[in-house]
Amino acid sequence: MPYVEGYGTWPFGEEWLWEAIATSYLPLLDVLEAGAPVTLSITPVLADQLEALRDDPAVADRFYGFLRGVRAETHARDIEGLRAGGEGALAAEVERAGGDYVRAAERFETLGGDLLAPLMARAAWTSAATHAVLPLCSTDAGVRLQVQTGIEAFRRRHGDWAGGFWLPECAHAPWLEPLLEEAGVRATCVDLTDVLGLGAPEHGVPLRSPAGPLLVPIDRVTLELAWSDRGYPAHGTYRDYHHHTIHHHRPWANDGSPYDHDAALALAGEHAADFVARTRSRLDAFGERLGRPPLLVCAFDTELLGHWWYEGTAWLRAVLGEAEAQGLTIAPLDEALERHPADLAPPDLPPTTWGTPRTLHTWSGPQVADLAWAARDAELRVVGAGKAATGAAVRELLLAQSSDWAFMVTRELAAPYGRERAEAHAAAAVEAVELHSRAGRVRNVAPYCSPATLLVP
Repeated sequence: MPYVEGYGTWPFGEEWLWEAIATSYLPLLDVLEAGAPVTLSITPVLADQLEALRDDPAVADRFYGFLRGVRAETHARDIEGLRAGGEGALAAEVERAGGDYVRAAERFETLGGDLLAPLMARAAWTSAATHAVLPLCSTDAGVRLQVQTGIEAFRRRHGDWAGGFWLPECAHAPWLEPLLEEAGVRATCVDLTDVLGLGAPEHGVPLRSPAGPLLVPIDRVTLELAWSDRGYPAHGTYRDYHHHTIHHHRPWANDGSPYDHDAALALAGEHAADFVARTRSRLDAFGERLGRPPLLVCAFDTELLGHWWYEGTAWLRAVLGEAEAQGLTIAPLDEALERHPADLAPPDLPPTTWGTPRTLHTWSGPQVADLAWAARDAELRVVGAGKAATGAAVRELLLAQSSDWAFMVTRELAAPYGRERAEAHAAAAVEAVELHSRAGRVRNVAPYCSPATLLVP
């Protein structure tokens, strides 16, 4: 989740954050509080926004206004229009779905307006300060700024940190490993699908990089059961994310029929059982070929569960129950790594991501090359300023480096918004260096960053 609080509304902007809180983070918290043995990473840039939501009454008022005002009004208008058009079943579904936002407001109130604390209490991994694609940084100092700011943010908010670090977009290059080791990173995840081969049993073996940190392959075959164009969410019974009413509510199923929530929840249970059975089968096959117990890592963007895939949180809850019933061990990654010895990683790994393709193309290809070069130029200027770099310059640089802007442009998801944000932050970073500005709209971005990180040790 990029920093969108205070930066626009529709179609992207802070309403994107309010939607994710209501439809993903709050429902997921209920699953986590039930003792889900999963690994939760909280990106610092999301925590920055949840901190602002907790501490700034004006931000909280806008969130409540969205839930109780905007969403209540848009649901009411669509219900009226659908009924007038003779679409009673669709109107009934919009009315039912409107209750999600009522419950979200009530749940948020029970937390005292503080979603950050219960999520951080269950978090184990951190990430780079603003989710930058680290191999695209121009300098070691720029990488240190992103990595060390993210680690410090986690420690300030959580206390202990065991060394788990989510590489944004799974973007890895071997030259990063000494910098990660220097920062205290013990383990991170990588996508080696194109290196090892899709479905290869070697995805079940952690690797130790020459510099020290563990590189844990994600298993794309496993995760694509729930996260691909052909995965579970594409089934005709589930709610269609892309087909919506005038006010962007979604009363249709993927097959075009009126959405049936009860049928979709039942299907989520069936798909959970299928997921567990398939995973057990893969583990058995991998174990026979490797001659050792394998570790399959299935990683998702949290927003898949509830936001992109409406029934995703229910599916996760059912997976955890099915795993217990079918004897499949699900464990937090830090705990699992204690039981799975690592092999030595090859020293010549190419740069990889979990993008499409699994290179840096999504974030540096011709369609966004100008954004990548502008961010690199801003980084060189801020790093070159050294002690003279102001907090405003550093924070604008961090925002310019967010991976989300290029992703939005490449995937044509509110591309003008992504391009506008990337260009504005890069320009603001340069301006802050040249004018020694201490002002700006950076608000609560990276409150624990320090320009001193830019100095070469």
